Order: sequence, then structure tokens, then C-alpha cells
Amino acid sequence: MKKFIITLVSFFTIFAGTARAGLKADISNVINTSGINRGSISISVKNANTGKSVYELNPRTPISPASTQKILTATTAFMTLGDDYKFSTKLYRNSNNEYTIKLGADPYLTSKDLEKIVKFIPKEQNAVNIDATIIDDNEWGEGWQWDDDLNPLMPKFSAYNLDKNLMEITISPGMRGYPAEITQNVEYPITYINKTVTDKVTKYTIKRQNQISPDILLIDGKIQYDKSAIVNIPINNPKKYFKMRLSEAIINHGISCSGIYKDVVVSDNDKLISLLSHSISTAKKDIYKNSNNMVSETVFKIAGGMKSNQTGSFENGLEMFNQFCREHSLDTTGIKLVDASGVSKNNLMTADFMTEFLLKVQGYLEPELPTAGEGTLSNRMLYLKGFIHAKTGTLNNISTIAGYITTKKNQRYTFCIMINNPEVSPGNKKMFEEYILRTIYTKG
Repeated sequence: MKKFIITLVSFFTIFAGTARAGLKADISNVINTSGINRGSISISVKNANTGKSVYELNPRTPISPASTQKILTATTAFMTLGDDYKFSTKLYRNSNNEYTIKLGADPYLTSKDLEKIVKFIPKEQNAVNIDATIIDDNEWGEGWQWDDDLNPLMPKFSAYNLDKNLMEITISPGMRGYPAEITQNVEYPITYINKTVTDKVTKYTIKRQNQISPDILLIDGKIQYDKSAIVNIPINNPKKYFKMRLSEAIINHGISCSGIYKDVVVSDNDKLISLLSHSISTAKKDIYKNSNNMVSETVFKIAGGMKSNQTGSFENGLEMFNQFCREHSLDTTGIKLVDASGVSKNNLMTADFMTEFLLKVQGYLEPELPTAGEGTLSNRMLYLKGFIHAKTGTLNNISTIAGYITTKKNQRYTFCIMINNPEVSPGNKKMFEEYILRTIYTKG
């Protein structure tokens, strides 16, 4: 690794003295002086106007794309749903004066929104139904790691999305040497095994005790004596959480509902009483710029359901994606998608396919991707602000970036860089990507 760091630091000296032998030679020079094994690198660069390949290195080697996969899944989903689509939670009344809340799997629905919905239910109503058929009840992606189930970036997702499917717990210090106090911001059945003590520093771990129950958390370590810690915890059972918040809203409005919510399907004859919605534009920003996994998975399922006119599922979303590829002559041989967010390492992508896809959707996608200084590029390549629009991806041992770049000579390229190398630190992988892109910008 020391060799890699030294060669990157000395890059500008090498770069300045390199003969103008063309972009291919310049990129090859960066790779050769990086110290990174060429076999672990996959690169494809194509002219955005002609589609002609400008540079390739292992372009058809399948690698896990990490979050750059959202370019594929989110774009086909958004193009299917349309810019006017809204995530809508609706209240219906049938001919028997029964009320049903039809869920829209809205990733932006909050407990306060439930208060706005239930106010249209008569106070004498003794039952409320729920229609949760918009998407299936598979709440996690294939190949997601069991030890990531407390990662706030990877909460479960379902038709019952509410409050981002997260709850907040606070670890408050007590007297030095004594246990800390653990509280939560909402009522939800969690048991805490509290092994934290008040000390001079904060250093603790939180683990689910799945061998006993997923709603038992072991919190072990230290909490600083003068500072509380606030932690977001993914909800283990979103359906239970939703019904608890719905019951609170109903009680607050004095409705005499029993708290038993029957699963039904709204019919065409039922009358729409009210709806609450959120724009799809927020989801575009959260997926493309902030790489939100829960929103990505939800949108893909919803779009798959709309395309197939069925309950949304990953399988329907995948068929939607494959149909898009067939219609645009994109060869999916050698790629594999098992989730919509790129979290699973079971996903496989080639740099060549990514740049081909980027060519097909450039008019739609390029303005949506973050430029330098935005989203996941907030602290990267600020000298390329306005010249690059890209999506990043990171998993253990893997770093990826893909998108569009306009050079000093006003040439436009699609690009994909993927590195799968456990011997190179995440920071050095990112640095290597930036030198490649700087070379394209300067020499292309």
C-alpha cells in the first residue's frame, strides 16, 4: 500500500511529463503507476455522442456494482412511473360504511401524516381496514448480510413504510461508574440488555439477540458522563410499528375503533374519501444523490407492480428492467440483479454494460445525477463541478463510480470504473478513481 500512496502523490509529476500519446496511453499510465493489480480493475469509457469505445480494461468482467446499480434499477423504475407519479396513502369508504386505508408503500409517510388521514373517519367507527397489496411482504433483499440488520442505511421496506422505518433511542449518562439510561422516542416493544456504564468516553456496541428474539437489544460499553448518544434503530417489524402508530392516531381523534385491522382489497366501487401524497421528485434525489437503499427498493417494486398490473415485487421489477433492455437492444448476458440497491454482493455487473446503459438514457439521467459537491460527491472532485455527473458505490473491498463527464475539449463520455481489491484501502480506491477521471477530463 505504501507504493500505491507514493505513486499517487507523484502522479502530477509523471502526468506533466507524459508525452501526448492519446487518452488510452494516459489512462494506462495512471493504472500502471498506481500499484493496483490490473486484474482487479474494470473500466469502460465511451464517447457519449458516437457510442464508440475510448478506453477499456476488463470491460466484460462481472463485478459487484455496489450502489452504482441504482443507475439501472432506479432509472427504469422512474421512467415507468413517470415524473407525475405520487406516493399516495388513500382512505376509502365502501357501501357498508367501512373505512379502508389503502397503503402506497410511501417511503416518506410519517406518524403525523396518519393523524391527517384518520381525521376523516367518523368517531363512531368501530373498525378500520388496511389494503397493503401495492407491494409484497418480502422486507429485505436477497444476500443482505444478517449483521447489517441494525444499519440505519438498510432498514426493512414494505407497504407499511412509516417514519423511514427507523426509531430513535437515547443512551443517557448517569453518575460515573453507574449504568446509563436507555429511552426511546416512541412506544414499541423492545427489551434492552443494558451493560453500558457512565465513563469519560463514549464507546459502545448495539447487537440484536436474534438467538433469543430480534426485539431484544444488547447495548454494551461506555457513555460519556456529560453527553447523551442518540441512535437510529431499524424497526424489526414495520407492520406492527405501523399499526401501533395508527392506533395512537385513532385514539387521539377519539375514534371508537377496536384496534383490529382486517386485511382487505379496495374495490372499484369504494369511494375515495381523502388522500395524502408525496412527490416522486424527492425519491429521485434520495436515490441518485443520497443513495437511499430503502427508497430504491420500494420504488423498484412499485414500478414493477405498475408495469405488470400486479402486486409489486422484485421479480416484477426485474422483468420491467429486462423488458427495457430488450427494447433498447441491451445485452444482459453476464449481469445479475438480485436487489434494487446494490447492497447484495450477489449482484454482478460489467463496466461495458453500464456504459451502454448510460448511453441509452443520457438525456433523462444525466441531469438527475449529482455533480461534484453534491450528495455522495459532496467532498469529491470539486474541480469537476458541472463537468461530471455520477453515481458512486461502496461495499467491502469494492469501490465503483459511473456516469457522465465533459472534458476540457468539450468531449462527452460515459464511464464506469469498478475496483474489487481487498488489499487497497477504500480511500485509495476513491483516489485512484479520481485520477482516472481527472485524466479523462484533462486529456479527453
